[in-house]
Amino acid sequence: MNPRSLRFRITAWYAGLLAGTLMMFGVSVYLGLERYLDWTLQRTLASECRTIATELLSQFPTKNPAWLATEINEAYAPEVNGRFIRVVREGVDVAYVSGAPKDGTFDPSRIPLPTDQEKDAPRKLQFGAGSRLLINTMGFTAPDGSRFLVESGAPYNQTEVVLHGLLVTLAIYMPFIVSLAVAGGYWLMRRSLQPVDEITRRAEGITSTNLSERLPVICTGDELERLSISLNRMIERLDEAFQHINRFSADASHELRTPLTILQLELEGIAQSHRGESGLGDHIGSALEETHRMSRIVESLLAISRLDAGEVKMEKVHIDLGDLVASTASEMALLADEKAIRLRTLGTTGVCVEGDKTRLQQVIVNLIDNAIKYTHEGGRVEVSVGREETVAVLEVSDNGPGIPADCLPHVFERFYRADKARSRASGGAGLGLSIVKAICAAHAAEVTVSSQPGQGTCFRVELPLLPVLASD
Repeated sequence: MNPRSLRFRITAWYAGLLAGTLMMFGVSVYLGLERYLDWTLQRTLASECRTIATELLSQFPTKNPAWLATEINEAYAPEVNGRFIRVVREGVDVAYVSGAPKDGTFDPSRIPLPTDQEKDAPRKLQFGAGSRLLINTMGFTAPDGSRFLVESGAPYNQTEVVLHGLLVTLAIYMPFIVSLAVAGGYWLMRRSLQPVDEITRRAEGITSTNLSERLPVICTGDELERLSISLNRMIERLDEAFQHINRFSADASHELRTPLTILQLELEGIAQSHRGESGLGDHIGSALEETHRMSRIVESLLAISRLDAGEVKMEKVHIDLGDLVASTASEMALLADEKAIRLRTLGTTGVCVEGDKTRLQQVIVNLIDNAIKYTHEGGRVEVSVGREETVAVLEVSDNGPGIPADCLPHVFERFYRADKARSRASGGAGLGLSIVKAICAAHAAEVTVSSQPGQGTCFRVELPLLPVLASD
């Protein structure tokens, strides 16, 4: 998973978790506020009932009936405040009942008297218009022994207004808060994962040719810093292992050159001294051919090892790739004529690159030789040179038998030959394409291969154009 996808995934999880948390918080606040407002309203109504009973009804037996109505209207103004107040003298009559409120939310005349189970407890009434009324009832016994029921009620409209305002606030601000949090979270995630992008970019650029490079260490003191340090240590171990392998290959190849040269000279001397003996001469000639072959293998291995280790001195100059290909192909025309293969060169001059002329010529020779070697008699080999944006392109194609798809990833490996049945004399040692790969890597070039079995093979080399020409 790349860092960009990781940022989006983490941000999505963060947004979902935040939205769910805010939703649960909103629901809990709504339910908690609803219960709190209901409890507060009940306490207010109970306090009103208690005040009317203790302060007014205790004096009611000594007053006229109009006195109670006057006191309650002056103290509570139920019609103006939208309250319901009723005082019932048990077994006698209704001593007081408030009038209809100005907003018309309920009709006091339609409110039934409480049952025995509803006395001394709050009750809720639902009206047809959708309004609800909370009524608190309390019993009271006057000093003269008279029993009263005091009822105080209030509609839920004010509570519903508050709750509705809360819902509107949550509906408006919750998406804004989630969006702001998501944007901030994504920005923080992007900033925190930016070092991962840098590590990924640098890691993708490290190959076997530049293992000396290291990843940036993020000095944060967390897992990211430990990860970058661990990766650098792993790259260091790989670098040491590659250097050890390259040194071994170079040292072994170098050590083998001397005895092979001595053996070759001795065989040539023996062949000169026994020139008249046909049987012995044939054996010596065969041994001499194998010695020459081993010498070429050792030289190739030594060249690859030095190229991989960066020990080969490159004399890089400006080269017209088209001219170099044309001159090299003309020199190899005789090799193609031996198999009646038509060697054709396509391209224009002026495609200039910077590189070592001898090494680039070796790339061209190896690719053309490989194409001629694997193309049947009477076939065709084409060498083309061109430019594409900022790269010079060299392509060597043939109409030979092609390479199986499972062999394509291995064609640049050392000693690898796709045709296992091909003899060593015609198939070589399997080091030519490895040398091409090493030379291209030393020139910051890329070599690829494409093939269709039965239709032929195409090798493509992309070299950086000179900056002056690349801007044309």
